[in-house]
Amino acid sequence: MRHTLPIAPQFYVTAPQPCPYLADRMERKLFTALQGDEAEQLNNSLSQQGFRRSQNVLYRPSCADCSACLSARIKVSDFVPSRGQKRTLRRNTTLERRATSPWATEDQYALFRRYLDSRHADGGMADMDVFEFAAMIEETPIRSRVVEYNETEQNQLTAVSLTDVLEDGLSMVYSFYTPDLPKNSLGTYMILDHIDIAREAGLPYVYLGYWVPGSPKMGYKASFTGLEIYNGGGWQPMQDAKAFEAGLHPLSTDPIAEQVANINLPDRRLQIR
Repeated sequence: MRHTLPIAPQFYVTAPQPCPYLADRMERKLFTALQGDEAEQLNNSLSQQGFRRSQNVLYRPSCADCSACLSARIKVSDFVPSRGQKRTLRRNTTLERRATSPWATEDQYALFRRYLDSRHADGGMADMDVFEFAAMIEETPIRSRVVEYNETEQNQLTAVSLTDVLEDGLSMVYSFYTPDLPKNSLGTYMILDHIDIAREAGLPYVYLGYWVPGSPKMGYKASFTGLEIYNGGGWQPMQDAKAFEAGLHPLSTDPIAEQVANINLPDRRLQIR
Protein backbone atom coordinates (compact mmCIF):
# COMPACT_ATOMS: atom_id res chain seq x y z
CA MET A 1 0.00 0.00 0.00
CA ARG A 2 1.41 3.38 -1.00
CA HIS A 3 0.11 6.76 0.17
CA THR A 4 0.64 9.64 -2.24
CA LEU A 5 -0.46 13.21 -2.51
CA PRO A 6 -1.30 14.33 -6.06
CA ILE A 7 0.91 17.05 -7.48
CA ALA A 8 -0.79 20.45 -7.57
CA PRO A 9 -1.13 22.10 -11.00
CA GLN A 10 1.71 24.40 -12.00
CA PHE A 11 0.78 27.79 -13.44
CA TYR A 12 2.77 29.74 -16.01
CA VAL A 13 2.50 33.07 -17.85
CA THR A 14 2.97 33.54 -21.58
CA ALA A 15 5.22 36.21 -23.04
CA PRO A 16 3.39 39.39 -24.14
CA GLN A 17 2.04 39.38 -27.69
CA PRO A 18 -0.33 41.60 -29.70
CA CYS A 19 -3.92 41.49 -28.45
CA PRO A 20 -6.31 39.92 -30.99
CA TYR A 21 -9.27 41.99 -29.71
CA LEU A 22 -8.09 45.54 -29.01
CA ALA A 23 -5.64 47.42 -31.21
CA ASP A 24 -2.31 48.66 -29.84
CA ARG A 25 -2.46 46.46 -26.75
CA MET A 26 -0.46 43.49 -25.62
CA GLU A 27 -1.87 40.33 -24.06
CA ARG A 28 -0.49 37.62 -21.86
CA LYS A 29 -2.16 34.54 -20.41
CA LEU A 30 -1.99 32.62 -17.15
CA PHE A 31 -2.17 28.91 -17.97
CA THR A 32 -1.79 25.39 -16.66
CA ALA A 33 -1.70 21.92 -18.19
CA LEU A 34 -4.88 19.85 -18.29
CA GLN A 35 -3.87 16.24 -17.94
CA GLY A 36 -4.04 13.16 -15.75
CA ASP A 37 -6.86 11.42 -13.94
CA GLU A 38 -8.19 14.64 -12.42
CA ALA A 39 -8.35 16.63 -15.68
CA GLU A 40 -12.16 16.64 -15.69
CA GLN A 41 -12.35 17.94 -12.13
CA LEU A 42 -9.73 20.63 -12.75
CA ASN A 43 -11.49 21.76 -15.92
CA ASN A 44 -14.79 22.08 -14.09
CA SER A 45 -13.25 24.04 -11.23
CA LEU A 46 -11.20 26.48 -13.32
CA SER A 47 -13.95 27.01 -15.90
CA GLN A 48 -16.08 28.29 -13.04
CA GLN A 49 -13.27 30.78 -12.31
CA GLY A 50 -13.05 32.30 -15.76
CA PHE A 51 -10.58 29.91 -17.42
CA ARG A 52 -10.98 28.51 -20.93
CA ARG A 53 -9.73 25.30 -22.51
CA SER A 54 -7.52 25.04 -25.60
CA GLN A 55 -6.62 21.40 -26.25
CA ASN A 56 -4.82 20.25 -23.08
CA VAL A 57 -4.29 23.74 -21.64
CA LEU A 58 -6.49 25.91 -19.41
CA TYR A 59 -5.85 29.64 -19.64
CA ARG A 60 -7.13 33.00 -18.45
CA PRO A 61 -6.07 36.51 -19.58
CA SER A 62 -3.53 38.11 -17.26
CA CYS A 63 -2.49 41.30 -19.02
CA ALA A 64 -0.14 43.67 -17.21
CA ASP A 65 -2.29 46.81 -17.36
CA CYS A 66 -5.59 45.80 -18.94
CA SER A 67 -8.53 43.79 -17.60
CA ALA A 68 -10.94 44.19 -20.50
CA CYS A 69 -11.45 40.46 -21.21
CA LEU A 70 -14.30 39.13 -19.09
CA SER A 71 -15.39 35.50 -19.10
CA ALA A 72 -19.08 35.26 -20.02
CA ARG A 73 -21.79 32.66 -19.58
CA ILE A 74 -25.56 32.54 -20.04
CA LYS A 75 -27.76 31.49 -17.14
CA VAL A 76 -30.23 29.30 -18.99
CA SER A 77 -33.15 29.88 -16.60
CA ASP A 78 -32.87 33.66 -17.07
CA PHE A 79 -32.57 33.66 -20.84
CA VAL A 80 -35.43 35.09 -22.90
CA PRO A 81 -34.87 35.37 -26.67
CA SER A 82 -35.22 38.77 -28.27
CA ARG A 83 -37.32 39.34 -31.37
CA GLY A 84 -34.18 39.31 -33.47
CA GLN A 85 -33.05 36.02 -31.95
CA LYS A 86 -36.48 34.51 -32.62
CA ARG A 87 -36.06 35.53 -36.27
CA THR A 88 -32.65 33.83 -36.29
CA LEU A 89 -34.26 30.61 -35.07
CA ARG A 90 -36.90 30.78 -37.80
CA ARG A 91 -34.30 31.41 -40.52
CA ASN A 92 -32.45 28.23 -39.58
CA THR A 93 -35.27 25.73 -39.26
CA THR A 94 -33.77 23.65 -42.11
CA LEU A 95 -30.61 22.95 -40.09
CA GLU A 96 -30.28 19.56 -38.45
CA ARG A 97 -28.07 19.10 -35.38
CA ARG A 98 -25.79 16.08 -34.97
CA ALA A 99 -23.50 15.61 -31.96
CA THR A 100 -20.53 13.27 -32.37
CA SER A 101 -17.31 12.31 -30.61
CA PRO A 102 -14.44 14.79 -31.08
CA TRP A 103 -13.16 13.54 -34.41
CA ALA A 104 -11.95 15.85 -37.21
CA THR A 105 -13.16 15.35 -40.79
CA GLU A 106 -12.21 16.75 -44.19
CA ASP A 107 -15.59 18.48 -44.47
CA GLN A 108 -15.05 20.21 -41.14
CA TYR A 109 -11.61 21.44 -42.16
CA ALA A 110 -12.86 22.71 -45.53
CA LEU A 111 -15.60 24.69 -43.75
CA PHE A 112 -13.09 25.91 -41.16
CA ARG A 113 -10.78 27.24 -43.91
CA ARG A 114 -13.62 29.06 -45.65
CA TYR A 115 -14.65 30.61 -42.35
CA LEU A 116 -11.14 31.79 -41.49
CA ASP A 117 -10.38 33.11 -44.97
CA SER A 118 -13.59 35.14 -44.90
CA ARG A 119 -13.79 36.29 -41.29
CA HIS A 120 -10.34 36.03 -39.69
CA ALA A 121 -7.77 36.02 -42.49
CA ASP A 122 -5.32 37.99 -40.37
CA GLY A 123 -6.00 36.16 -37.10
CA GLY A 124 -3.74 33.90 -35.08
CA MET A 125 -5.32 30.73 -36.52
CA ALA A 126 -5.10 31.80 -40.17
CA ASP A 127 -2.16 29.50 -40.94
CA MET A 128 -3.57 26.44 -39.16
CA ASP A 129 -3.10 23.34 -41.32
CA VAL A 130 -5.18 20.18 -41.32
CA PHE A 131 -3.01 18.46 -38.71
CA GLU A 132 -3.23 21.40 -36.31
CA PHE A 133 -6.97 21.51 -36.90
CA ALA A 134 -7.25 17.81 -36.07
CA ALA A 135 -5.29 18.41 -32.86
CA MET A 136 -7.63 21.26 -31.88
CA ILE A 137 -10.66 18.97 -32.29
CA GLU A 138 -9.30 15.67 -31.03
CA GLU A 139 -6.77 16.49 -28.30
CA THR A 140 -9.12 16.74 -25.34
CA PRO A 141 -8.63 14.98 -22.00
CA ILE A 142 -12.22 15.65 -20.96
CA ARG A 143 -15.75 14.99 -22.17
CA SER A 144 -16.09 16.92 -25.43
CA ARG A 145 -18.46 16.77 -28.39
CA VAL A 146 -18.45 18.07 -31.94
CA VAL A 147 -21.87 19.55 -32.69
CA GLU A 148 -22.47 19.69 -36.46
CA TYR A 149 -25.30 21.52 -38.20
CA ASN A 150 -26.25 20.25 -41.63
CA GLU A 151 -28.52 21.88 -44.18
CA THR A 152 -31.13 19.16 -44.64
CA GLU A 153 -32.26 20.22 -48.11
CA GLN A 154 -28.75 20.04 -49.57
CA ASN A 155 -27.17 17.72 -46.98
CA GLN A 156 -24.35 20.21 -46.58
CA LEU A 157 -22.26 20.92 -43.47
CA THR A 158 -23.10 24.49 -42.48
CA ALA A 159 -21.79 25.08 -38.96
CA VAL A 160 -19.70 23.33 -36.29
CA SER A 161 -19.11 23.83 -32.58
CA LEU A 162 -16.47 22.09 -30.47
CA THR A 163 -18.25 21.87 -27.12
CA ASP A 164 -17.14 20.68 -23.69
CA VAL A 165 -19.64 19.16 -21.28
CA LEU A 166 -19.02 20.56 -17.79
CA GLU A 167 -20.67 19.59 -14.53
CA ASP A 168 -22.68 22.84 -14.60
CA GLY A 169 -23.06 23.58 -18.27
CA LEU A 170 -21.82 23.53 -21.84
CA SER A 171 -18.65 25.36 -22.85
CA MET A 172 -18.49 26.43 -26.50
CA VAL A 173 -14.75 26.07 -27.06
CA TYR A 174 -14.67 27.08 -30.73
CA SER A 175 -17.31 27.58 -33.42
CA PHE A 176 -17.15 28.16 -37.16
CA TYR A 177 -19.68 28.28 -39.98
CA THR A 178 -20.22 29.03 -43.64
CA PRO A 179 -19.63 32.70 -44.46
CA ASP A 180 -22.15 32.57 -47.31
CA LEU A 181 -25.26 33.07 -45.16
CA PRO A 182 -24.74 36.34 -43.23
CA LYS A 183 -28.48 36.89 -42.78
CA ASN A 184 -28.79 33.60 -40.94
CA SER A 185 -26.59 34.81 -38.04
CA LEU A 186 -25.21 31.30 -37.64
CA GLY A 187 -22.95 32.21 -34.71
CA THR A 188 -25.95 33.47 -32.77
CA TYR A 189 -28.01 30.47 -33.86
CA MET A 190 -25.49 27.99 -32.46
CA ILE A 191 -25.55 29.76 -29.10
CA LEU A 192 -29.36 29.68 -29.08
CA ASP A 193 -29.31 25.98 -29.91
CA HIS A 194 -26.77 25.27 -27.16
CA ILE A 195 -29.09 27.02 -24.71
CA ASP A 196 -31.77 24.54 -25.76
CA ILE A 197 -29.36 21.61 -25.39
CA ALA A 198 -28.36 22.75 -21.91
CA ARG A 199 -31.99 23.22 -20.90
CA GLU A 200 -32.91 19.74 -22.12
CA ALA A 201 -29.93 18.27 -20.22
CA GLY A 202 -30.73 20.15 -17.01
CA LEU A 203 -27.48 22.13 -17.16
CA PRO A 204 -27.71 25.69 -15.80
CA TYR A 205 -25.12 27.51 -17.93
CA VAL A 206 -23.71 27.96 -21.42
CA TYR A 207 -20.14 29.28 -21.32
CA LEU A 208 -19.31 31.60 -24.23
CA GLY A 209 -15.65 32.46 -23.71
CA TYR A 210 -14.61 36.08 -23.33
CA TRP A 211 -16.62 39.23 -23.79
CA VAL A 212 -14.45 42.27 -24.49
CA PRO A 213 -16.02 45.74 -24.20
CA GLY A 214 -14.80 47.87 -27.08
CA SER A 215 -14.17 44.90 -29.38
CA PRO A 216 -16.57 44.61 -32.36
CA LYS A 217 -15.67 40.90 -32.62
CA MET A 218 -17.13 40.22 -29.18
CA GLY A 219 -19.99 42.70 -28.97
CA TYR A 220 -22.67 40.18 -29.97
CA LYS A 221 -22.34 38.31 -26.66
CA ALA A 222 -23.82 41.26 -24.75
CA SER A 223 -27.08 40.84 -26.71
CA PHE A 224 -28.09 37.70 -24.78
CA THR A 225 -30.29 38.07 -21.73
CA GLY A 226 -29.26 36.09 -18.67
CA LEU A 227 -25.62 36.94 -19.35
CA GLU A 228 -23.20 36.72 -16.43
CA ILE A 229 -19.59 37.86 -16.39
CA TYR A 230 -16.70 36.81 -14.17
CA ASN A 231 -15.37 39.95 -12.55
CA GLY A 232 -13.72 40.70 -9.23
CA GLY A 233 -13.39 37.03 -8.34
CA GLY A 234 -17.01 36.02 -8.94
CA TRP A 235 -19.87 35.80 -11.41
CA GLN A 236 -22.28 38.72 -11.61
CA PRO A 237 -25.29 39.45 -13.85
CA MET A 238 -24.63 41.74 -16.78
CA GLN A 239 -26.87 44.72 -16.04
CA ASP A 240 -25.60 47.24 -18.58
CA ALA A 241 -22.86 46.57 -21.12
CA LYS A 242 -22.12 50.29 -21.32
CA ALA A 243 -21.04 50.26 -17.68
CA PHE A 244 -17.88 48.36 -18.66
CA GLU A 245 -14.97 49.91 -20.46
CA ALA A 246 -11.73 48.68 -21.92
CA GLY A 247 -9.55 51.32 -20.30
CA LEU A 248 -5.89 50.82 -19.50
CA HIS A 249 -4.67 51.07 -15.94
CA PRO A 250 -1.41 49.83 -14.39
CA LEU A 251 -3.31 48.40 -11.40
CA SER A 252 -5.94 46.56 -13.46
CA THR A 253 -4.41 43.15 -12.86
CA ASP A 254 -3.25 41.64 -9.58
CA PRO A 255 0.33 40.33 -9.38
CA ILE A 256 0.71 36.81 -10.77
CA ALA A 257 1.54 35.29 -7.39
CA GLU A 258 -1.63 36.79 -5.92
CA GLN A 259 -3.73 35.55 -8.84
CA VAL A 260 -2.46 32.00 -8.42
CA ALA A 261 -2.94 32.12 -4.65
CA ASN A 262 -6.59 33.08 -5.13
CA ILE A 263 -7.40 30.20 -7.49
CA ASN A 264 -9.61 27.59 -5.84
CA LEU A 265 -8.36 24.16 -6.82
CA PRO A 266 -10.54 21.04 -6.62
CA ASP A 267 -10.48 19.04 -3.41
CA ARG A 268 -7.43 16.82 -3.77
CA ARG A 269 -7.89 14.25 -1.04
CA LEU A 270 -5.21 11.76 -0.05
CA GLN A 271 -4.98 9.00 -2.63
CA ILE A 272 -4.43 5.42 -1.50
CA ARG A 273 -2.92 2.95 -3.97
